[in-house]
Amino acid sequence: MGGAGGTAKCRRLSLSMGQANPKAVGERSEAMVFAYLVQHGELVAIPFGDNQRYDLLLDKGERILRIQVKTGRLLADGTVTFPACSSQNHRGRGTRNYRGECDYFAVFCPGNRKIYFVPVEACGTSAAKLRVTPSRNNQRRRVRYAADYEAIP
Repeated sequence: MGGAGGTAKCRRLSLSMGQANPKAVGERSEAMVFAYLVQHGELVAIPFGDNQRYDLLLDKGERILRIQVKTGRLLADGTVTFPACSSQNHRGRGTRNYRGECDYFAVFCPGNRKIYFVPVEACGTSAAKLRVTPSRNNQRRRVRYAADYEAIP
């Protein structure tokens, strides 16, 4: 494992999402959400391994919340979009939603450096959008405003 003169390699975590591979982008988002929760005095656990359908456990005393971390993209239309499913298309298995397998998405958006906590049941099964700025047509019905999801559950 690399002491002095060893060959261990460390991956640098930078806040720039740039052209990094998807796993590195996800790891950065997980780190940002984890740090945010700890800074706010929350009890957070990281499950062993990466075969669970959630990335973090949030201990609320009477209940443990399963959190799936996602990276949101701030779009020019004033929305933050994020996937509400996992993709295993590269393995020939298609996509799979998170209904019944985790409680909240914690969405880190590098574009505005905010974190949103969105109940899984409040999202579609493939993708979700949160509105950051008012829409051009001032639509209000069936709109998820990002500000409504800034509080830790």
